[in-house]
Amino acid sequence: MPPIKVSFAAAAALTLLAGCSRDNEIVDAAGGIAVTRSACPALAIPDYTGDVTLFNPPASRDSRAIDVVATITNLRTTCNDNGSDLASAVTFDVLARREAGSEAREVTLPYFVTVVRGGNAVVAKRLGRVTLRFAEGQQRATAQAAASSVVSKAAATLPEDVRRQITRRRKPGDADAAVDPMANPQVRAAVSRASFEMLVGFQLDQDQLRYNVTR
Repeated sequence: MPPIKVSFAAAAALTLLAGCSRDNEIVDAAGGIAVTRSACPALAIPDYTGDVTLFNPPASRDSRAIDVVATITNLRTTCNDNGSDLASAVTFDVLARREAGSEAREVTLPYFVTVVRGGNAVVAKRLGRVTLRFAEGQQRATAQAAASSVVSKAAATLPEDVRRQITRRRKPGDADAAVDPMANPQVRAAVSRASFEMLVGFQLDQDQLRYNVTR
């Protein structure tokens, strides 16, 4: 199995890379189905990690103690598939609102960027920090953050024999004409191994995560 090479770089801004296209395209010869499966990592925010609430005092969970609420939004990703690696870049906005105070203030929040293989295997994780600057008299602030990942193109590409099984023409009357290729455990496992996700979210402590889950 080809090695997986993953790295991250977090920054306030970065040059965006050209997008992926035509990766693992699957087209029904009869013209009825056209599916594009990109080898580039899919981008998502895991459940309950897209926002964070700060309290004052920190131990309180009373709504009257809410200090700052921040949300990750506007995820944008690009992917360069030239060469032997898939270089993905992501930028996102963090929108925040404070409940009280009129003086200028800075709030720094940690976030994570993780690459997951097959839906459950974490192959890399890095932490970054984004700083929100509330101007004097303003209740809202916005900041942008960014990160990148590099995944081995070979690891994210379907083996040729699996690709043939998925794309093989099937005629009415064939024994397997109505059988979904993904019903084959070996095909399903190969597709899973070649599937990567790039996940972005706030790095929450246990209390913050519990608050998001149970509110």
